[in-house]
Amino acid sequence: MSLTAGSRPDGTRPAAAVEEPAAALAPKAVPRKRVAGKVPWRVRLRRDRALILMTLPAIGLLLLFNYVPLLGNVVAFQDYDPYASSNGITAIFHSPWVGIEQFSRMLDDPEFWTAVKNTIVLFLLQLVLFFPIPIALALLINSVIRPRVRAVAQAIMYLPHFFSWVLVVTVFQQIFGGAGIIAQTMEQHGWGGFDLMTNASLFKFLVTAQSVWKDAGWGIIVFLAALAAVPTDLYEAAAMDGAGRWRRMWHVTLPALRPVIALLLVLRVGDALSVGFEQFLLQRDAVGRGASEVLDTYVWNVGIQFGDFSYAAAVGLIKGVIGICLVLGANKFAHLLGEQGVYRK
Repeated sequence: MSLTAGSRPDGTRPAAAVEEPAAALAPKAVPRKRVAGKVPWRVRLRRDRALILMTLPAIGLLLLFNYVPLLGNVVAFQDYDPYASSNGITAIFHSPWVGIEQFSRMLDDPEFWTAVKNTIVLFLLQLVLFFPIPIALALLINSVIRPRVRAVAQAIMYLPHFFSWVLVVTVFQQIFGGAGIIAQTMEQHGWGGFDLMTNASLFKFLVTAQSVWKDAGWGIIVFLAALAAVPTDLYEAAAMDGAGRWRRMWHVTLPALRPVIALLLVLRVGDALSVGFEQFLLQRDAVGRGASEVLDTYVWNVGIQFGDFSYAAAVGLIKGVIGICLVLGANKFAHLLGEQGVYRK
């Protein structure tokens, strides 16, 4: 009797030989490929649990004061009456629904469009006159070699940021008002009166100057941090190639600031409809509502003074939606220019 391949003399086959076809047909377990440098989320959770616990209070405050109030935007679609119930929250459930009536009313309100026009004009003016000044101040301070002089200059520029708008307006009143230093000096020399604080046609330039004096010094902090991260080797290499101070600023300093400039510009465009509240509210009586009314003061005037909460909520909701669209559009434009913007692609 002939023996087949792999059989024993007694005619039986080894167990491994019998099980070989089944083992060959069984699917093989494919080991999971781990992405190089990627740590599993469970490992990161255990590793960073102390940091996560530290951020929980901040996250809770953010949710409580920034996201929970968003639920109140439902009153924009109601004829909200705070006295329809025992408290303002439960009154939401007892107020009648009116759909988009508040938004239709907004389109027909001439005072709303006046506030929109003033807001856009002030934003464009501050974007042109105010936004470049912190960059120029940062470049100026960065060029100062002596550390003590630089520290004193920074302290002087930072100080107005900590002043309240009441104090800022008072200082400008004492300088540019009808009884201010400039007006008294002109009267002593026989010239006519001078009162910039009540000039409605120049009010937009006045508030821009106030914003520059108050916040320009504070705005240079981010740019100085970006300049501190620029390697000195780049300046030394540019100097060895014969580049002067202006050439080094143009080819080394400004390219290093470009990502930060793009980021802050995107954020500023997204905040275009929020040009200020307290600054304009304090000076509204002096120049009139036609020159000083912006969206923030308009919402306060309609919602708080006249108690039209639904209409004020509708205006605020439209303002927030437009702000989000502006951020997304500006960020997309930053991507087209090759910058990261607020978030990556």
